[in-house]
Amino acid sequence: MTVRVGVFGAGGRMGSTVCRAVAADPDLELVGAIDPHHAGLDVRHATGVDVPDLHIAPDPAALLAAGAEVVVDFTVLDASRGNLAWAAEHGVHAVVGTTGFTPDDHDRLRASFTRSNCLIAPNFAIGAVLMMRFAELAAPWFETAEVIELHHDRKVDAPSGTAMLTVSRMAAASDTWGADPTEKEVLPGARGSAGPGGIRVHSVRLRGLVAHQEVLLGTAGQSLSIRHDSYDRDSFMPGVVLAVKHIGDHPGLTVGLDAFLGL
Repeated sequence: MTVRVGVFGAGGRMGSTVCRAVAADPDLELVGAIDPHHAGLDVRHATGVDVPDLHIAPDPAALLAAGAEVVVDFTVLDASRGNLAWAAEHGVHAVVGTTGFTPDDHDRLRASFTRSNCLIAPNFAIGAVLMMRFAELAAPWFETAEVIELHHDRKVDAPSGTAMLTVSRMAAASDTWGADPTEKEVLPGARGSAGPGGIRVHSVRLRGLVAHQEVLLGTAGQSLSIRHDSYDRDSFMPGVVLAVKHIGDHPGLTVGLDAFLGL
């Protein structure tokens, strides 16, 4: 039995990639595509997916008529908040790659997703999820650490959700981080920003990049570098497809793909 899937932001770069991944999987069926900026377009012309008679709709009302069981959201924060409120109200599961959600957002989503489930993951690349877990495991064995995240030049938030989740987990794993020795910044911000535990986070935005992160850890006489690189948006699709297939097994709100991988 296939899972009926709708995609928010279907005309965008990530949304169109999700549409193709859903359509290519024999266990999933693309039944709805929502994007007010591309409304009316044939899905084939907008995303390259050949689903007969499927057009991009301006709002999620079309998803109810299509019987969508799961929605995938890769949009922007304000739009995503509204999309998730709709999904919770109508008992539709949600898989979310939009970043920027706050702890208050998480609290609201926990309260609202009672009839269906929601996953918010800052990164759907399985290698990136493993990178975060490896950094968490290494944290108690090192006294100093810094995180460098590098993304394309259209990413509007900094630091990335992946970087923030990484340092949060590292800080939770160890509370004995060395103090920053810097006494003078020749250029303000040269040392990045202090995240949880005082771990410094640096954001790079360059044309030609997709999504990359390096965790640097140091202790007496040694260092450890843990790096992950996504060279193409297709790198996120195995995680998205996995989440869509198993979101029904994870009640309420889940933050991070770890639980879906058994980590």
